[in-house]
Amino acid sequence: MGRDGARWRPSWPRPPAPAPAGRRVTPFEIFFDLVFVFALTRIMSLIGQRATPATMGQGLILLVLLWIAWSSYTWLGNHTRAEVGVVRGGFLVAMAALFVAALAMPEAWTSGPGLDGPLLVALAYVLLRVVHLGLYHWAAAGVPGLRARIRFFAAVSAVGWVPLLLGALLSGTAHAVLWVAAFVVEIGGQRLSYARRGTWPLRSASHFTERHGLVLIIALGESLVAAGVGAGSAVTRLPVLGVALVGFAVTSCLWWLYFDRAGPAAARVLATATGERRDRIASDAYSQTHLLLITGVIYLSLGVEQVLALVAGGHGGGAHAEGATMSWSASVALYGGAALFLGGRLLFLRLTGQPVPPAQRAVVVLVLLLLPSGVVLPPAGALGVLGLLLLAAVAVERRSGRRGTNAGPPPPEGG
Repeated sequence: MGRDGARWRPSWPRPPAPAPAGRRVTPFEIFFDLVFVFALTRIMSLIGQRATPATMGQGLILLVLLWIAWSSYTWLGNHTRAEVGVVRGGFLVAMAALFVAALAMPEAWTSGPGLDGPLLVALAYVLLRVVHLGLYHWAAAGVPGLRARIRFFAAVSAVGWVPLLLGALLSGTAHAVLWVAAFVVEIGGQRLSYARRGTWPLRSASHFTERHGLVLIIALGESLVAAGVGAGSAVTRLPVLGVALVGFAVTSCLWWLYFDRAGPAAARVLATATGERRDRIASDAYSQTHLLLITGVIYLSLGVEQVLALVAGGHGGGAHAEGATMSWSASVALYGGAALFLGGRLLFLRLTGQPVPPAQRAVVVLVLLLLPSGVVLPPAGALGVLGLLLLAAVAVERRSGRRGTNAGPPPPEGG
């Protein structure tokens, strides 16, 4: 009780002000993205230890869980500044949880000495989501109806955490099925929340598109790291160096297909859209579809790493014999990853109102049809064929005549 007889109440910090529109991504947010990409590299380590259909499926489940967490914090950082006050403290806690999850990723499906790997990943993920939902609810005080949406989504998400934690306590098929159920509930809950309560409000289109572009380009950079891992010390041998350059050309084509025209054009569309259409484009074309792009880059990187490991082994006296071909898993990673990126890009074009040339669809079909050739052709030849197809996709893009309508930066945002 105070001296005037009034009951004392704790003084909580005021909710942060909404972030200004038209702002840029901050170094603090890039730091968060680097921790996320570190987690992606740990997933690559999990699959790369022994690339099999099982490990590739396990890696995909972890990728989806990671993307849900990253995308959630991207929306939060778009709503309020991530580098200020209590929000920054929450982001740092989330980064620590993400870092712990990343460290445990290679052991996410097997129990071992010390802390249990699957349970560690599950608990770190739940902490990530709890911090995000708590911060977002606190920061949403000034937006009518947003707190109600967050509470609805939080209730659905909490249901998804139950199979996630139960799966971490089990093994084998039960573990995988429960974790798949967890992310189905998370994604389905998000869509249900949009249908019943409306989409999340987007404050800054420029910030949102820049954030997604940066995380994609960092992932592309990791594909170059994967090539270096595959080549190893044999990279000074001319055949290995030549194949590594083909891998670099493949990554360059992926960069070109997104950042030369598709990405800038989509940024312009999002910047000029208004109301619910603007929020829907942000959700569907970026939060959902960019998962396909990131996953495609990760699996393609694994395929390039496998190719270079085989070539380097054959020319460097390693474990791989001369003339060895890729396994089915490696071929699926190489061609399937490329097809996933290209198909995701076409979906991205459609969702942002851009034309989808029939020739680009044909390239996706050709990449899928050539998947069996990966286990027949020499590894360098399989990578070379993929490189030629991607170069053809770039050539088609350049001849599509869309530069005049898509050139230039997105218009400035007000507010």
